Formats: sequence, C-alpha cells, structure tokens
Amino acid sequence: MSGAVALLVEVLLLLSVLRQQIAKPLQQLTAASNQLVNGDFAINLDTTRQDELRGLASSFNSMASQLKTSFIELEQVNSALEIRVEERTTTLQKTLEELRRTQAQMIQSEKMSALGQLVAGVAHEINNPVNFIHGNLTHIQNYAQDLLEFIQLYQYHYPNPVAEIQTEAKELDLEFIRDDLPKMLSSMKISTNCIREIVLSLRNFSRLDEAEFKAVDIHEGIDSTLLILQHRLKDQPKRPAIEVVKNYGNLPSAICYPGQLNQVFMNILSNAIDALEDANQQRTPTEIASHPNTIWIHTRLVSENQIMISIRDNGLGVPDTNLTKLFDPFFTTKDVGKGSGLGLSISYQIVTELHQGKLDCNSTLGKGAEFVVTLPIEGDNSTHLPVAYRVSSLKNLEAL
Repeated sequence: MSGAVALLVEVLLLLSVLRQQIAKPLQQLTAASNQLVNGDFAINLDTTRQDELRGLASSFNSMASQLKTSFIELEQVNSALEIRVEERTTTLQKTLEELRRTQAQMIQSEKMSALGQLVAGVAHEINNPVNFIHGNLTHIQNYAQDLLEFIQLYQYHYPNPVAEIQTEAKELDLEFIRDDLPKMLSSMKISTNCIREIVLSLRNFSRLDEAEFKAVDIHEGIDSTLLILQHRLKDQPKRPAIEVVKNYGNLPSAICYPGQLNQVFMNILSNAIDALEDANQQRTPTEIASHPNTIWIHTRLVSENQIMISIRDNGLGVPDTNLTKLFDPFFTTKDVGKGSGLGLSISYQIVTELHQGKLDCNSTLGKGAEFVVTLPIEGDNSTHLPVAYRVSSLKNLEAL
C-alpha cells in the first residue's frame, strides 16, 4: 500500500512537472501562432527558461518581430503606391480633360476659321459693288433732280402739251414719280449706308488679320458685336424686342487682342439673349410688359491702369450650384445642340490668360445675371496667342 501510494504521488508530481514545463509552454506557443494568423504581432514569449523551449520561444519572438516590421513596411509601400496611383490617375484625368478641351477648341478653331475666311470674302465681294452703287447714287440723285427741274421748266413754258404727251404723262403718273423718285433714291442711299456699316462691322468684329496686341476702342468692338446680333435683338414671334441700354464711360484705347475680346463680348451677349428668351417662356405677357427684356452695358475706368465692362440682363439668373461651374469646359445648361459648353470657358481663358484680366459672374436667382470683365489698359505683349485660342470670333455667325 505504501509503495502504491508513493508511486501515485510520483506520477502526479511528474504530470504536474510535465504540464508546467512542457504542456503550458506549448499552449502559449500555439496561442502565439493563432495571434500571428489573426495579424496580431504583439507577442512576447518567456525566454527565461533554461531548456530547449527557450530557444524556440526566442526564435518565435524574433520571427514575430520581423513579420511585424515587414508588414509595417509593406503597408507603407502599399500606402505610398496608392497615393502615387491616385496622383497619376488625377494627373491622367486632368491631361485627358485638357486634351479633350484642346481638341474641341482646335476643331472649333478650324471650322470657325474657315467660316471667318468665307464671311470675310463675302463681305469683301459685297463691299465692292455696294461702294460702287453708293458712290453713284449721289450722281443719280443730282441727275434725277436736274431732270425733274427740267420737266418742271418745260411744263411752265408749255402748260398745254399735245394730247399724246398728256396721255403718256397720265399713264406714267408723272406727278407721283416726281414726288416719289427723290424719296426712293434717298432710301436707297440709306440702305447702302446700312450695308456698308454691316460690312464694316463684320470686318471690325472678325479682325481676321489682327493676331497681335494693338490699341483699340473697346466701345467700337461692343457696338460691332451688337450690330452683328441685331437680328436676335429685334422683335421675335415669341417675344418682344430686347432693349439695349448703353452707359459708356470715357475709356482710353486698350492694348489687347481685339478679335479675341470681340469673341468674349459675343459669347456673353449671346448668353444674355438666350437667358431672356428662356425667361420669357416662364413669364406671362403681362409680366413681360411690366418688366421688358433689357440688357445693360456699362463701361468705366476703374483706375489709371484698368477698365471694366459690365453686361447685365434681367433674365432668370444663375443658380448658386451653377455659378462655380460656369467657366468649366463643356459645362452647359442648354439643350443638346444649342450649346457646346465652350463659349464661357474660352472667354474666361481669353480674359484671364491672354489679357491677365478678370471675368466674374454675379447673379441673384430670379433677378438676372451680370458678367464683369476687368482688363488692364496696357496688356502684356509677351503673352503670344496660342493656336488653341485662335478660335474665330465669328462663332455665332453660323446662323448667317
């Protein structure tokens, strides 16, 4: 019995020792392995033992530390790679957007340049015969006046001509001709003057031969643009005429790209007309009569070095959500086929990049919009006109 009890005690002691010295460290090692599997590298096994398990624990701690360092470095590399990919993606998107815009501008440039050459040629061909007619109308008026005076003198001395002459005079309605012929010749002269002004405005507006900085009269460019748009300002079947109120200040000549600035005026004024036409669709005839369609053009000298051109309409205005996107390429609120979204974008670049000026839009929803162009009087002629900007300012003449 004593021997059996002693053996049992020895076995229990041996089991306790085995559990403490072998089983427990192995359990700790298994738990540490599970931590590694779960991505937890905070492992610190006991290395104070004096047996083989000490070396295993030390190696396991070292492996966990190296894995932790490797994973940290891998995360850093991955994070840096993601940043680089994001930067490259952003750069690529900007490059593609710029390429798309430049491509559209180049296509528009080629199309409008051809149209500009065509219109300039037509204007030149029209100008020659019109000048001939206009110059000869003065002589015709003098000749007609002399003939009428001669007939009057003949009637004074021969008040009773033969029956055949009396019959012919009655059939010709001589009295009506005497009264109407001077009026007709005067109307023809006025008409030829109008044609000459239109041709001159086309030349002043397009300025196809002017791709350099030069001193020009800003008001002349605005007036030429208004004359080109006169057909859109007149009465339309769906709306009354648009009144243009000009308040011109005393401006000096400005050194600029005149053809490009005329394109800016054309784009802004065309947008103002579009805005008024859209507003009329939402107004009753009574409302339109009480608030007539109006465009105000105001110019003034801001300082000795700057001029300001303001173009304001009383349309529906621009929502706040669209104000920040007005000058973005391809942004448009117009129906498909009515706008490319390039007009204001190109205008913004012409004003800010080519002329180092400012183009701003102020608007209150329901009360219209105002575009303000601020330009230096003497621009920097070191800024050369890039090919992408050589978009003919005859863009809106396609309707002609």
